[in-house]
Amino acid sequence: MVEILAMATVIAPVTGGVVQVIKKATNVNKRYLPAIAAVVGVLLGAAATFLDADLYLRFWAGGISGLAATGLFELGKNAKKDEE
Repeated sequence: MVEILAMATVIAPVTGGVVQVIKKATNVNKRYLPAIAAVVGVLLGAAATFLDADLYLRFWAGGISGLAATGLFELGKNAKKDEE
């Protein structure tokens, strides 16, 4: 479990960046962004062959990173609202 969370920590910032690019480049409905982030995370996890782990562990780490990236974005967005 610790290995999966460590991998998710590495993949999460990249996932967040890719989702932001998708959000800016397309006219996607905002309610689908968490699902898009999870899919992007899984794909990035599968592609992260530099992580010395089995494929199914990389899938899990990617999915968790997608959900974490969404959570971090929402946390930042809500903190920004509180400052105003």
